Amino acid sequence: MLKIAIVDDNTFLIHAVKEKLSFFDEISVKHTSMNGSELLTKLQESHNLDLILMDIEMPVLNGIETTQIVKQKYPHIKIIMLTAFDNDEHIFNAIKAGADGYLLKEINPQELYNGIQETLSGGAAMNPSIAMKTLKLLRNPIDIQNSTDKEEISLSMREIEVLEQLSKGLSYTIIAENLFLSPSTVRKHIENIYKKLQVHSKIEAVQKAKNHNII
Repeated sequence: MLKIAIVDDNTFLIHAVKEKLSFFDEISVKHTSMNGSELLTKLQESHNLDLILMDIEMPVLNGIETTQIVKQKYPHIKIIMLTAFDNDEHIFNAIKAGADGYLLKEINPQELYNGIQETLSGGAAMNPSIAMKTLKLLRNPIDIQNSTDKEEISLSMREIEVLEQLSKGLSYTIIAENLFLSPSTVRKHIENIYKKLQVHSKIEAVQKAKNHNII
């Protein structure tokens, strides 16, 4: 029986992953956690695990920081990053932290199972797109280390205000009220922010802005 833990701050996604694993009799999900800190507490009680499926973006203690700690304390436990993000910085940091594999959340049950088996056999589970990016990182490691310095992002003061409100998880309507704008104006500002940051979601926008010390 393969003993697995799932770490993700989204209960819906935890349920989705458990459902994918339920097709395979030899996999047992021992426990789930909503962040890295919760996982570390459970591992102190018992670290009898084969593998952890780890999200990256989590409050309290994120997946990359948690991976580093788990690998230092419990090197026998394999870790696959299971994330919605395939950006270079996340891949680079996950590999540096000691991750054994990197898969995207939209993976189907059979491929997830294959990835787990491959990782437990000493391989490194990766989506084809991730494998290509990893090769690129190995060829050009300098690009990643200096990417934050090279990239210049210029947001207006109003866009930064909107982004700060967005980072608090507020709705467009509330942001509009707080900043004395119409919801459609807020929506327009957010579209411009996405274009300037070259992102496609609120989470990515907030994370990138934090990485660049914009908010």
